[in-house]
Amino acid sequence: MRLLVVKTSSLGDIIQGLRVAASLKEQIQGLHVTWIAREAFAPIVRNCTAVDETLVFRRRPLISGLRQVFRDLSDRTFDVVMDMQGRYYTGFITARARAPRKIGRRDRSEGAGLFYTERVGLPPEGKHSHAVALLLQFCCSIGAQARLPKGVNFQASGIRMPTEWETFPKERLIVMFPDSRREEKCWSGFSAATDMILDSPGNFSVAWAGDRPLVYSGNHAGDARFLNLTGRTALGALTEIIGAASWVIANDSGPLHLAAAQGRKVLGVYGPTDVALFGPYPPNNGTNFSISAPERNLRLLTPDLVMDALKKADPSFFGMVQ
Repeated sequence: MRLLVVKTSSLGDIIQGLRVAASLKEQIQGLHVTWIAREAFAPIVRNCTAVDETLVFRRRPLISGLRQVFRDLSDRTFDVVMDMQGRYYTGFITARARAPRKIGRRDRSEGAGLFYTERVGLPPEGKHSHAVALLLQFCCSIGAQARLPKGVNFQASGIRMPTEWETFPKERLIVMFPDSRREEKCWSGFSAATDMILDSPGNFSVAWAGDRPLVYSGNHAGDARFLNLTGRTALGALTEIIGAASWVIANDSGPLHLAAAQGRKVLGVYGPTDVALFGPYPPNNGTNFSISAPERNLRLLTPDLVMDALKKADPSFFGMVQ
């Protein structure tokens, strides 16, 4: 079976979709997956072992980007197209793909539904289900089960990492992603939390990562156990950095969902967004944890509360954190 997945952005949404692709690969023998992603996110899709071919969609300017995708699709045929994005422009892409079955989301449209031959059903909890649970319903549309894969695996990116990373201590490494695409989802307590961890007797190391440069304002700027890679983290390198971590602490962001997909222990720091719908998935399974700010206001979330959540989640690892 030849499957085309249209899921162009954003990073977190793409990671959730890759979990569906990995599940389908496990369940359907001989499945060939082609994926359309925006150029910013194509490296992570290309490195995922569940995807056989990656086509790049350049969103801006939209018309020329669509024309290029149409050209790329002109010599390809598929058995099924899954539009996991549900936007008007992904509907246009779905319409141009040559396939007898074109499946879209029931909870999204923007007119894209005009181009579908069918829509997936909803989980038992309905449209207010977790984002991953909604996407897993695509599995049922082609005879598979709506279940998570055993794992989502990535090939080595081949990206040359900063020299400091190569020699940085990783035995008890905590990776933090202090950024998020939306400012209201960014917690300001990562510097203080870093200090609390490094001041504890647990012999931890902490690395910050992310594509936007952020300033660490704590007391360990020159400490050999702290490394700030923000602004120097290529997207394709995320899987290697996350794979080295014992724990990942992050705002509601794409790297948080990538860490959950890779099976790392994660703590998501949440403010205005609903953990039940967008938290690390599946919740409270022994590796995925989250903390919601009081009144969903991140300004009310103290580093002490985050440290208490970590200690409760993994007392054998964080038992010495004060």
